[in-house]
Amino acid sequence: RNLVCLGLSKGVAKEGMAQFEEMMQQQLESSMHAELEKLLNTTTGAEREVSKKDFRGFKNLFHRFLQVKGPSVEWIKIKRPPEESIQPYDKIAARGLPDSVAESLNKLVVVKLNGGLGTSMGCKGPKSLISVRNENTFLDLTVQQIEHLNKTYNTDVPLVLMNSFNTDEDTKKILQKYTHHRVKIHTFNQSRYPRINRESLLPVSTTLSMTGQNAECWYPPGHGDIYASFYNSGLLDQLIAEGKEYIFVSNIDNLGATVDLHILHHLVSQPNGKRCEFIMEVTDKTRADVKGGTLIQYEGKLRLLEIAQVPKAHVDEFKSVSKFKIFNTNNLWISLAAIKRLQEQNAMDMEIIVNPKTLDGGQNVIQLETAVGAAIKCFDNALGINVPRSRFLPVKTTSDLLLVMSNLYSLEAGSLTMSPKREFPTTPHVKLGSSFTKVQEYLIRFESIPDMLELDHLTVSGDVTFGKNVSLKGTVIIIANHGDRIDIPAGSMLENKIVSGNLRILDH
Repeated sequence: RNLVCLGLSKGVAKEGMAQFEEMMQQQLESSMHAELEKLLNTTTGAEREVSKKDFRGFKNLFHRFLQVKGPSVEWIKIKRPPEESIQPYDKIAARGLPDSVAESLNKLVVVKLNGGLGTSMGCKGPKSLISVRNENTFLDLTVQQIEHLNKTYNTDVPLVLMNSFNTDEDTKKILQKYTHHRVKIHTFNQSRYPRINRESLLPVSTTLSMTGQNAECWYPPGHGDIYASFYNSGLLDQLIAEGKEYIFVSNIDNLGATVDLHILHHLVSQPNGKRCEFIMEVTDKTRADVKGGTLIQYEGKLRLLEIAQVPKAHVDEFKSVSKFKIFNTNNLWISLAAIKRLQEQNAMDMEIIVNPKTLDGGQNVIQLETAVGAAIKCFDNALGINVPRSRFLPVKTTSDLLLVMSNLYSLEAGSLTMSPKREFPTTPHVKLGSSFTKVQEYLIRFESIPDMLELDHLTVSGDVTFGKNVSLKGTVIIIANHGDRIDIPAGSMLENKIVSGNLRILDH
């Protein structure tokens, strides 16, 4: 009898605990709602209306954040995706193209994620305005690519930029220079969400103002916000009314993310009942990509698994190239009608990424984010396509910038392609040290960009400069010790060399 009583009391205690947790959640939510209302009351007019819409999305995210218990995936339930759910690109391309490429293109909208700043590369303002090749910025190259499509096929493919409050003003100023280009350009803004105190879970801001110190109390909530903010902007409905059916979404700093006619044809040629609503371009993982999200089969659905969702005990397994062979390039093709349906049904379900930050004043906050690819599980007949590595050419650092500025690539109509003079298709591994982190410093250190056609690996560390017409081949390692400086003379040819100290050149 005592055991029965003990069992009952444990059950009652468990039930009581659950009720207590629920009560705490409700209290937190009502406190949050009261704080958000206070923030709204610090302004009026259009700003209040925009913030009201943003806060609706934030309340939903915060509610889901409080509901989540434990990890968002059970490792044991993870399965490899079935073969037919990730198609090789060659198979898609082998079907060829129809005579009416223009018909397919007129159903397409190109969307670039343009919310990021160039701060990690030492630049002020939007990252998309950094010059990457022949004085062309990321944005210039994007406009050139789409204009080339529109002129070649006599089509009307528009460009849509998803800006954030960090990039909107500067981007809009620059857009004036494209008024005579054959590309319609639209913009909409990502939401603006409040950072919350890690302890109290309440907003750290007391007003909606974005000036002074208050600016760091707000954040754009990751690119998963594209669905809600695109829908809220009215642009989604406008594009559907114009007969557009699909968006091709990618990061603006991925120079490999150009419109692919074979993937587009695959999308629009599916029979109605089997219409594919979401394609994620994936590519083979190398040791440099171990942190990239991967596709898995989970509870019968194709799903994106990000490193942030992986239990600590399984992180090494996640990074393994043998078990998870592919990763997400964040080049996505998505049905506009499906986005509209899922938004209206409130059925867009993306895992929440909790991103801890420390503000300048030392205050610990968290920001709740989502990733655009995580919604793959919500769409019908979703598919992965394993694309060539050339479709993933992101410029995150000056090491990446060196590659795309070099003679490894040729530039035509805004698109970069690997030079036919390079004998093997892989890109060299380049690691530039901290003296090269900022774009301005990096540019000063190269009188001209070296010839890198036969380079496999380059590591540069310390105070190093390169003269004109330097040629690098094989594996080259240049290390200037603290206090030393190395100037690589103009016209030098370094092949399989280690250079150290004050310019002593050794065979490698």
